[in-house]
Amino acid sequence: MRRVCLTGVESSGKSTLAAGLALRFGGLVMPEYGREWAERHGLDFTPAALRAIAAGHVAARARIEAGNPALIIEDTDIVMTSAWARMLHGARDPALSAIPATADLYLLFSADTLWVDDGTRQFGGPKRQRFDAIIRDELAQRRIIPLPVAGDWPAREAAAAAAIQGLLAA
Repeated sequence: MRRVCLTGVESSGKSTLAAGLALRFGGLVMPEYGREWAERHGLDFTPAALRAIAAGHVAARARIEAGNPALIIEDTDIVMTSAWARMLHGARDPALSAIPATADLYLLFSADTLWVDDGTRQFGGPKRQRFDAIIRDELAQRRIIPLPVAGDWPAREAAAAAAIQGLLAA
């Protein structure tokens, strides 16, 4: 079983491309658990809420892994939950930092797309670049070297597909 994690700022194409990539490569999508949580509980992302999101993500991923699919496309993981904690609360959360980031491949979606407010997104305007820097630093803190996904939608899809193809061929 291989796992690919899509990471990056809000409104950068992660959720949009996840299903198509999973279909193309015969995998399953692990939806963005933080979005599901926010739609049920609201946008008050306290440290306790972010820890609950992390635990929910791990549990949901375990349910998918129990079916032993060949490929899981994760629409974010603990890296993004940790980045949200840093963005909202100004520091790394030790409990979140202790949760390992274990995908086989991380794709980092760049902030070169239009930010769209969908009711759950919070970091448009100047906050978007700050959030991008925090995400990049969180990846570096975890010693993860992501592959970049940038450009227009066809370029993003092509870059992500090429990276996944490379992982599966290895």
